[in-house]
Amino acid sequence: MKKIIVAAAAALLAAGAAQAAYKDGSYTGEGKGRESMIQVQVDVKGGKIADIKVLKHGETEMIMAAPVETMIPEIVKKNGVEGVDSVGGATLSSEGIKAAVKDALSKAQ
Repeated sequence: MKKIIVAAAAALLAAGAAQAAYKDGSYTGEGKGRESMIQVQVDVKGGKIADIKVLKHGETEMIMAAPVETMIPEIVKKNGVEGVDSVGGATLSSEGIKAAVKDALSKAQ
């Protein structure tokens, strides 16, 4: 039983380490929003997401405000888009931001 617990703990640690294994730098990515392509810049420091900025978009400003204010801090905290919910009423813009972040992070691996 102890061997199973140790193996499970090792697997969880390895999964966590793999998630944080980004190369330091600034990366741009794009994702399709409702009205336009959304371009973001993801800054990686110490192998983790340090900051995300929306560089360009053609979405309605009021619609983009909620995902930018709520999702981006959560993506930084979780070091990725896994488990980050889209914002209701701004679903397509939210999905565009997540796709853009994924695109940028694919360049950081």
